[in-house]
Formats: sequence, C-alpha cells, structure tokens
Amino acid sequence: MEKETVIKELNAFLKGQYMGIRAYEHLIERLEDPEIKKVFQGFQQDHRLHAAIIAERIQDLGGVPENNEGLAGKIQGFMSEMMMPKDTEGIVKLALKGEDVYGIKLSEEIVKGDLDPESKKMVEGIIDTDRKHAAILDTLVH
Repeated sequence: MEKETVIKELNAFLKGQYMGIRAYEHLIERLEDPEIKKVFQGFQQDHRLHAAIIAERIQDLGGVPENNEGLAGKIQGFMSEMMMPKDTEGIVKLALKGEDVYGIKLSEEIVKGDLDPESKKMVEGIIDTDRKHAAILDTLVH
C-alpha cells in the first residue's frame, strides 16, 4: 500500500469529518429542544475527536492533514443551509440523512480498499460511531 494513496484517502475522510462538524454547528443553531441540542453537541464532539485522530494518523504517515471540509463540502454545506428545516423533526431527519449518507455510506466508499491495516481499523471504528449516531437519530425520529 502506497503511503501517498493512504494519506489521500484519509484526507478525503477527514474532510467528511469537518463537514459533520460544520453541519452539526448549523443544526444546533436552529434547535430549540435542549435535550436534542445536547445529543447533537455530543455528536459534534465525536466528529471533532475523530478529525483530530485522523489528522494525527496522516501526520504519522508523513502527510499534511486537511484543515477544512474543502470546496465541495462548503458548497454542500451552503446548499443544506438554504434548505434547512425549521422544525425539530425536520432537523433530526436531516441529521439522520447526513450521518447515513455522508457519515457512513460515502465514508465507506472513500476508504474501500485503499488503507493500510492500522488506518482501516481506525476508520472502521469511526464509522461504527457514526452508525450509533444514526441509530440514536432514528429513535428520535420515530
């Protein structure tokens, strides 16, 4: 496995973590329910921790970690903000879609087969946390 490829894939994954941090920031701003706001703040902290872990791994491999969600992430964030629901249920559904589509499915695609064993284990652990987030969000919707 070539280090440059691993670093590139980890940086793509890292951008996704930054997208999650930013998305939760916007969702938390709109939430009025203090209990759900606390849940979202916890999820945002998880994404911050994951970003730090991935950035450290990239540095350990000799790479330079990304420090934001990138242009595509910024555009996606802007579009999401424009279509942001105003009610709690809509906000929770949007967060569930974000965790499911971006946090899990796209992350799995980004890192499929292009990581060394240590990085793969690290990323799989992070995706497992995203699955837990999605399960919690699913219970909040239903």
